[in-house]
Amino acid sequence: MKKILLILTVAATALMTSCVNNKEMIYLQGADSIYANSIAIDKNFQLLIQSDDQLAISITSRDAALINQFNNSILVGSGGGSSPSGGSYTSQAMTQSGVCYFYVYQDGYIEFPIVGKVKAAGLTVDQLSENIRQQLSKDVNDVQVTAKIMSFKITVLGDVKTPGTQSYTGQRLTLLEALGRAGDLNASAIRTNVLVIREENGKRTSYKVDLTKPESVFNSPAYYMQQNDLVYVESNKSVKVKGSTSYTYLTVTGTLVSMVASIVSLIIALTR
Repeated sequence: MKKILLILTVAATALMTSCVNNKEMIYLQGADSIYANSIAIDKNFQLLIQSDDQLAISITSRDAALINQFNNSILVGSGGGSSPSGGSYTSQAMTQSGVCYFYVYQDGYIEFPIVGKVKAAGLTVDQLSENIRQQLSKDVNDVQVTAKIMSFKITVLGDVKTPGTQSYTGQRLTLLEALGRAGDLNASAIRTNVLVIREENGKRTSYKVDLTKPESVFNSPAYYMQQNDLVYVESNKSVKVKGSTSYTYLTVTGTLVSMVASIVSLIIALTR
């Protein structure tokens, strides 16, 4: 009898603990040994400008007449602001720097004062800055141009603590940072099959990332997030929609298993 009760106890315990394998919960397994010796990191990553991005472009020069054309707090190309060709910009005489805000049209161009239409999509902010600087340098020798993406957004859905859309003002966001900003994965999340869906060059591409394997994370094209990326974290099969038959069944079963385990433990204690 004791043997039977012992077997029941072990079985009940196994049922309750088999849902989550501890090894499947650990991120970046083996990273301590893989990176025991330093490995160079590619620091050249920069976001590429895309259509619908909003850019801030600052101009610096001793030429006050040039600078006056770039003190504009209205988003150029947003549909409700001033038109670059209209010349209706807010001026601040004698300033040596000015900033304009630009919307990247669907064709990938921005409307830039003096220069006109400038290709932006597909370039880094440094490349765009240099292109504009070269155009302006035809008339002004000391002009400096600095462009930056105002912000970009990604969406994290699925089995994380805080799903939703995130806006980021920097130029470099990793997948791990995005998941961290979403509050990390829940215990029921599948860490070996995180999906990243990306739209680039007019195409939609998907990537699978295994968070338990360092090489899958750090070598993935999706490690560095890009504008409008979608991250989806799948749930463990044991997680069902609340209120469904399967969910109710699992809940009742879990309760019964727990009760049986408690009763078996009590019987064993009393029969010793």
